[in-house]
Amino acid sequence: MNSKQLRRSLKIKWLTYYRDNREWIDKLGIWVTSSGQRRPSSGFILGALATLEPDLTNLLPLVVDLSSNPDRIISALGLDISPVKELEALEAAHKLLPSSAQVEVSLAAPEPVTIDAPTPPPPAYDDEACSGAGGREDDRPRP
Repeated sequence: MNSKQLRRSLKIKWLTYYRDNREWIDKLGIWVTSSGQRRPSSGFILGALATLEPDLTNLLPLVVDLSSNPDRIISALGLDISPVKELEALEAAHKLLPSSAQVEVSLAAPEPVTIDAPTPPPPAYDDEACSGAGGREDDRPRP
């Protein structure tokens, strides 16, 4: 995953997490104002994202070695944003799109695709029925 994809994935996961848990996150005393944006503290965002994104968990030790300032890490990840304003902007953009394009703006993860394949037959355990591969019946040991 390249850095642009990682940033986009983290932003979507963070905004989805915030949207789904907004009721209790808004009540916590973890809010800060950074670069004119009101958002939860960097430590809270990093902690939430570490549980949501396995790639970030592998990357964080290196990132922390480069900068131990959580605000700088959040800024470098493109998350120095107000989740409230971002969600409002996404909602407004969603309403302006034609109905056929609205699915693409959704924060929800895509539904997993399931294929209804027929159940394979159970394995045959009759060794005598085995004729070998490629007509090599003579290579098989005989009792």
